[in-house]
Amino acid sequence: MNFAAAQNWSSDSWKSKLHAQQIVYSDRPAVDAAVAALRSLPPLVTSWEIEKLKGAIAEAQEGKRFLLQGGDCAEQLSDCRPESVAAKLKILLQMSVVLIHGSKRPVIRVGRFAGQYAKPRSSPTETRTVSGQSVTLPSYYGDLVNGSPFDAAARTPDPRRLVEGYLHAAVTLNFIRSLLDGGFADLHHPEYWELGFMRNAGLPADLRDAYHDMTERLADGLRFMEAIGEKSVEDLTRVEFFTSHEGLNLLYESAQTRSVPRREGWFNLSTHLPWIGERTRAIDGAHVEYFRGIRNPVGIKIGPAMKADDLLQLLDVLDPANEPGKIVLITRMGVANVRSTLPPLVKRLADEGRRVLWVCDPMHGNPVTTSTGTKTRSFDQIAQELELCWEVLRDAGGRLGGVHLELTGEDVTECVGGRGGNGVTEADLSRNFASPCDPRLNYEQAMELAFLLARRMKG
Repeated sequence: MNFAAAQNWSSDSWKSKLHAQQIVYSDRPAVDAAVAALRSLPPLVTSWEIEKLKGAIAEAQEGKRFLLQGGDCAEQLSDCRPESVAAKLKILLQMSVVLIHGSKRPVIRVGRFAGQYAKPRSSPTETRTVSGQSVTLPSYYGDLVNGSPFDAAARTPDPRRLVEGYLHAAVTLNFIRSLLDGGFADLHHPEYWELGFMRNAGLPADLRDAYHDMTERLADGLRFMEAIGEKSVEDLTRVEFFTSHEGLNLLYESAQTRSVPRREGWFNLSTHLPWIGERTRAIDGAHVEYFRGIRNPVGIKIGPAMKADDLLQLLDVLDPANEPGKIVLITRMGVANVRSTLPPLVKRLADEGRRVLWVCDPMHGNPVTTSTGTKTRSFDQIAQELELCWEVLRDAGGRLGGVHLELTGEDVTECVGGRGGNGVTEADLSRNFASPCDPRLNYEQAMELAFLLARRMKG
């Protein structure tokens, strides 16, 4: 029997539920036309890729792999450029090598790209002072919905952006796959992954030297294995990458949700690993209704307000069979809340025999506002929450199985701190604050965090 049909589910059954973060479009025929176009277009990913990722996550749940998930807070269509895409790919490759070296485990590489075009907002409107007048416009919900410039035309939700987002995601995925198939990620030559400014003075010399030493030893080891006839090493000429994004706009997600021949159930074929955000995980809401029927692995963001009973109830809906590789729990507690809120959740799920992968998002629970009103994040708090999650999970009988970061391969100045306290300062923020939404770790900060985590894993 079809898995979804047995639950009285369809790809559109979410429409009967309360819809958090719902976008109000003024032109309904245009919405219908955009959705029809999305339904007719080819899928962006395949069901066998999704099942392969689910298998890898199942191994990570057993401590055999580690998940690295990272990318932009909100992708912009204008960033669909080869240098921008390659830079994001490179930083995740470099971080994965550091984590492999520290953990002695394979790393699952998951990018927040090729679809992270929608963003939840705390308020549906935004008010600013323009030419001395108070102006209120719709909030920026990501390029899938509207534009970031603060003017009425840009901020009006446009359903044609749904198709534009799909097309840009397709181009991004095509370029990434071409790079990987062409040997861009060949583990024999990790020195090729270096970003141009890694050679500059920005990255501390000790980290730069440690990375170079690590990559040289990795390449030498692979050559040695091949010299003694280990043919399986040939597989390392190509590493795997998976995509992820928040499944926020259900018009977009459901239009790419399909059944496939010789596989049971329905798959969201817009991405490999969609996740439910903190604002949209209401158990009786539209997003949980949609997510309960898809066969993809599912990420769930959980904050400090989450209670063990509520989490178990949510898992009963989203994963009633307790399926290996199905659930990724992404904690976003905030450094002040980790010790008090995480242990009872870990213990209760362990007592119930729940299979989950615990992943730490140390970014979203640690907002900082400077004296001038700039929204930023502190690298020190991010690093501290990551280390606390590692310790708390270990002490509670669990394990940290992954990390979820907002980062970029660009030399931005959006998060303060890093480089042993000598990194980005408040005064630096205005130099290159490029994110349209939340601040991201820059290249130096991301690498520093990877080395910090690798040292913890090695110990």
